[in-house]
Amino acid sequence: MGRFIPAILVCVALVACQNETHPVFTPAPSPSPHLAPTAAILQSNEIPTGLTACPGSGPMDVYLSVLATTNATVASRASDEWNSLVAEGASSGAFVVYAANASACAAELGATTNVKAITSFVARFGNESQADRTWHDGVFGFAPPPPGQLTPGLTLGTSTGLGASSFTYDRPSVRLACWRHGLYVAMIVAGNQDLNTFRAATGAVDARLN
Repeated sequence: MGRFIPAILVCVALVACQNETHPVFTPAPSPSPHLAPTAAILQSNEIPTGLTACPGSGPMDVYLSVLATTNATVASRASDEWNSLVAEGASSGAFVVYAANASACAAELGATTNVKAITSFVARFGNESQADRTWHDGVFGFAPPPPGQLTPGLTLGTSTGLGASSFTYDRPSVRLACWRHGLYVAMIVAGNQDLNTFRAATGAVDARLN
């Protein structure tokens, strides 16, 4: 369990969004019955009033390229993490960050105590085995804790409401969910959001995964 909590502090930097103007995302038609990650991530009509998408949100190549223009170190780390997911079978992915204030777009997620933000990540894999193996290995440093090493605020498995391959971390300042559903691995990180908002976000994304 000791490795899990530090991972939150290290990896929240990966969701910092940038000040460069760029289209948020335009979901492309999927060649299969499975949605593209850009269509599966949290959409603007599903977030609380007052939050707007940070520039650079969208497909992984867009997110990483915008991130590289302002924080090369974080971008390099994020690229390495994404490349590891690709090596495990991810065929596409998308990242979106919504924030109440532009200052949160340049800060580590969870580092601000007075700005609300919420991040959604979805990756699609070639098959369910690849997706499940990746979820167990960890996504951007967030790995499920061993069943016998749970701490207050951590929930693993079906009790999360997101299926057997899922875990949640629930604290008032930072709430996180990471789960596998079908061909997808998804993650929601909510900063300074109430529990109902967090659950609504995870439910909206999960409902689109198959």
